[in-house]
Amino acid sequence: MSLVDRGRRHTRIKLCGMTREEDVDAAIALDVDAIGLVFYPKSPRFVSIERAAALAARLPAHIDAVGLFVDASRAEVDAVLDRVALSLVQFHGDEAPADCRGFRVPYLKAARVTADLDLLDSAAAYGDAVALLLDTHSAGYGGSGKVFDWSLVPAALLDTIDAPAGGHRVVLSGGLNAANVTDAIARVRPWAIDTSSGIELSKGIKDPAAMRDFVAAVRSADRLRTQDSS
Repeated sequence: MSLVDRGRRHTRIKLCGMTREEDVDAAIALDVDAIGLVFYPKSPRFVSIERAAALAARLPAHIDAVGLFVDASRAEVDAVLDRVALSLVQFHGDEAPADCRGFRVPYLKAARVTADLDLLDSAAAYGDAVALLLDTHSAGYGGSGKVFDWSLVPAALLDTIDAPAGGHRVVLSGGLNAANVTDAIARVRPWAIDTSSGIELSKGIKDPAAMRDFVAAVRSADRLRTQDSS
């Protein structure tokens, strides 16, 4: 069930900020859709190219490795792609549309949500992205553990689970955990869910029980949504 798989209607699950083999193996056992590897040196979840390559090599073919970059140069991204088996790149900084294009794999673009940000403009500007990832605005470019105001997501970006590629898919992120993700899915109905701090014992160290509870909550929300629509 790859993040970009189109064969099954479900909320995709991405677990980000992986740094350890045991955490990657736990994600594999939970059969999530993707893991995230952070290549932003200022992040406490940063991994080197060598470490990332070893972690990504553990993944079966149906689970994607997503590389997170913040305002990296094209040469820096290409250097990672030369060594690490990434399925997608995630641009989490202030990259312009042209900065995100032309790589050998598709991309996600993060929008750090504030009341002043026009998310429809962002979705249109990055219309060739696999999805627009909505995250809490923070100085650390993600991983803040804080939820943003979901009411800021415009109606046109709600219920994107079946949106085609380039059709304003939404990945919801920002402070999500097992306690709030069911409500998040019910209110925003995103194509995918992304978490990092919500499944951790400490920054970069995942909690297997929290990972398990988070995935179970997402799948429970999907079952409820299926029942409501039938």
